[in-house]
Amino acid sequence: MTKKLSRRLQAAVDKVEKRAYDPLEALKLLKETATAKFDETAEAHVRLGIDPKYTDQQLRTTVTFPKGAGQTIRVAVITRGEKVAEANNAGADIVGSEELIEEIQNGRLDFDLVIATPDMMPQVARLGRLLGPRGLMPSPKGGTVTTDLQSAIAEFKAGKQEFRADRTGIVHVLFGKASFAAEDLLVNLKALQEVIDRNRPSGAKGRYWRTMYVSASMGPSIQVEVNALRDLKLED
Repeated sequence: MTKKLSRRLQAAVDKVEKRAYDPLEALKLLKETATAKFDETAEAHVRLGIDPKYTDQQLRTTVTFPKGAGQTIRVAVITRGEKVAEANNAGADIVGSEELIEEIQNGRLDFDLVIATPDMMPQVARLGRLLGPRGLMPSPKGGTVTTDLQSAIAEFKAGKQEFRADRTGIVHVLFGKASFAAEDLLVNLKALQEVIDRNRPSGAKGRYWRTMYVSASMGPSIQVEVNALRDLKLED
């Protein structure tokens, strides 16, 4: 039995044609189809020609959105000694050492990002089974294992975001809010595209970009013409 769409969502779906849209046109349509009673998140879903089960075809990196991500990020920092005060002064929401690791093991997950200093990673490693599937495990490549806590906390709070390709080779990234101007969403989407291109895994073969879709969090998927986005030159 096919689930019937709500009248609101059906009206939004009816506005989307089954074709790839010019990037700016797609983002204007995203805004038009964001009809929920709250400020919906802008999402990008990118299918890449990679198989992440091979280590040389994995993608995990960070993107800094020039126009911000519109998200409130709760940052947890696992560190010790004088770094505890540094993390607190830098605006971390949760700071702790071994006791915080124990709390997380016991189910505490009231945060969106975990940053750890290198000296704590041997103890943090035992959280891998819990944090890994949620995409929260600190990693040097993701910029979340560092001694420069002040810079890391500031960057992630300002809109820097870590992302990775899932097991099927798809990247899911939140890149703004539906209330953003379409032109600002385009700047952020272009930044994401450039990061994905710069970090192409060495083992990726054939066509790297397969498809890109954008949507509001409660709206329909809209296909973006990837080559048009990659060819786009934005003025500074």
